[in-house]
Amino acid sequence: MAENLFRSKWASTAASIWIQSTSGSLYTFSIYSDALKTTQGYDQSTLDAVAVSKDVGVNCAILSGVLYSVGGPRVVLLAGAAQCFLGYFLMWAAVAGLIFPRPLPVPAVCLFMLVAAHGQAFFNTANVVTGVRNFPSYSGTIVGIMKGFLGLSGAILVQVYETFLFNKPASYLLMLALLPTINTLLLMWFVRIHNTSEGAEKEHLNNFSLIALLIAAYLMVIIIIEHVVTLRVIVRAFAFVALVLLLGSPLCFAIRAWKMESDRISHTSYAEGESLILDPNQRGSEKISARQDSEQELDTDDNRTLQLGENLNLIQAMRVLDFWILFLAMACGLGSGLATVNNISQIGGSLGYTSFETSSLVSLWSIWNFLGRFGAGYASDYALHTKGWARPLFMVITLAAMSIGHLVIASGFPGTLYIGSILVGVCYGSQWSLMPTITSEIFGVVHMGTIFNTITIASPVGSYIFSVRVIGYLYDKEASDEGNTCVGKHCFMLSFLIMAFATLLGSLAALGLFFRTRSFYNLVIVRRLLHSVRE
Repeated sequence: MAENLFRSKWASTAASIWIQSTSGSLYTFSIYSDALKTTQGYDQSTLDAVAVSKDVGVNCAILSGVLYSVGGPRVVLLAGAAQCFLGYFLMWAAVAGLIFPRPLPVPAVCLFMLVAAHGQAFFNTANVVTGVRNFPSYSGTIVGIMKGFLGLSGAILVQVYETFLFNKPASYLLMLALLPTINTLLLMWFVRIHNTSEGAEKEHLNNFSLIALLIAAYLMVIIIIEHVVTLRVIVRAFAFVALVLLLGSPLCFAIRAWKMESDRISHTSYAEGESLILDPNQRGSEKISARQDSEQELDTDDNRTLQLGENLNLIQAMRVLDFWILFLAMACGLGSGLATVNNISQIGGSLGYTSFETSSLVSLWSIWNFLGRFGAGYASDYALHTKGWARPLFMVITLAAMSIGHLVIASGFPGTLYIGSILVGVCYGSQWSLMPTITSEIFGVVHMGTIFNTITIASPVGSYIFSVRVIGYLYDKEASDEGNTCVGKHCFMLSFLIMAFATLLGSLAALGLFFRTRSFYNLVIVRRLLHSVRE
């Protein structure tokens, strides 16, 4: 019995959730960045170069998609674990001064950071693509769950740091080399593809969604309390135990889902056997006819993708206009979102916010990011199932809302940074669940990992344009000669007006994709969902 449970898609989902929960180490760069800066004698520009290598590594993971197509999820997870350990272990050795002389050459540290970040992308590819293949009828929901836990993982790792390793950034680097690696090596055996459709998938996925929301709410409360009062060690330890129990609850839901589906299959088999005894010839002919009808419907509809009637590879996808529409929309949305979070401390400083207020904004960004990742996947699935709305419509809405968020920040009025950061954070997270899901539906799931990881390159491209060529250039023009600082609304106003226009352009591009794919969603995707409901 236990062996059947561990081989089920529900055990695979729980294992993927736990791997995702420790895979967001890149969101905690600020914890060890000062130690890296001081031990190596770097200036701020050099440290920013290391940060850029992090963004490049995590967003340029085409290899993970290729490897998934060849070897499946376990091979990808194993490769990711090896890269994660190697990158962070070498950075820890550099900070601790165990192996390398100080200062270490900047290209070497950038390479270590890139390798570690590249490993995280492998974790993400394996878990997201496996989830989509296990739950094709609820791809938006499962992508939202996986991406959501990745968004929360930064806050989870911070809790580990503050509970056990506070003010020990070098030890934290060693923990980042060990914890995600060991966690992945233990759990990767359960992550596998199951080409089965079970009756109450939506109900069970809703349970996983509920625990994700509970963990997000719990982390938000803990973050706010920690920024208001200083917690004692015993209180912090108790809070961490509660977090671990919440993180363990997906196993309970996996067991419950497996038991319910096993009972359903048993009852169905018994009923079919009883009917077969009563009239075996008639029952057999009916089953053969139903199977033939089902296979014919799958051949004509369910396996179609938008372009060729089959799963497209990367080269074929890049020849299609829809690929580049998605790339442009992601460059505008993800690029401007990254530029916002990378500069949120400086924005707060220019508008007169205290360091406490800006640090709270940075800490809460992971929560808004999670809500966008989870909410967009869930809402787009709901609308597709109940209303038949094409999923790109949600990309249109969220990019337009992000444009409004940029305008709110550009206004510079008191309190608008809070409102604007929430809007931008939620809408930024939304793109991370919408884009992979739309990619799987338009181009098919066989080469999904390769295609969506290629589109993800738009994120660092957009981030470089908006962060360096727009925000950095305009800020330096407005800054005073003393200390190279700027104070006032004018420091970032023009930059955010430009980004508001860019995300509006991305929204219009997504609108074009919506009109181009609307008939496809009506004819293929909706019919596929109706077929899965009948099954």
